[in-house]
Amino acid sequence: MKQGISVGQSAVIHVEVTPDMYAQFEGEIIHQAYSTVSMVYHMEWAARQLILPYLEDDEEGIGGGVEVKHMGPACEGQSLTIRAVIITLTHKSVISRIDVKKGRELIGTGKVIQFILPKKVIDEKLENAKM
Repeated sequence: MKQGISVGQSAVIHVEVTPDMYAQFEGEIIHQAYSTVSMVYHMEWAARQLILPYLEDDEEGIGGGVEVKHMGPACEGQSLTIRAVIITLTHKSVISRIDVKKGRELIGTGKVIQFILPKKVIDEKLENAKM
């Protein structure tokens, strides 16, 4: 990783809830509300923003885990702010705390773990997974 990444750095993304983000299984909408699946996606995307400027050309981030607590609903058209903050940093991993807010209301919180590996190592792991 390039120099400069540090504990406490943050990244923010903004999303507006759309019907494709509804809670659904096999195409059947269960609730017309922001799904936990969408929340996890946005948490990971916010966390990824933290590492992108620091990846070397031969490196990539790969997910190592997500912890999520979905605490409140959001409906179509409502704006969400997803904020990621680095809480732990090693030479191989970045752990971020993520908060999802609808206005001032905290509707989700959790952690995202990302490992930083050489692209070559990731490619080898994927190739071995095919066997």
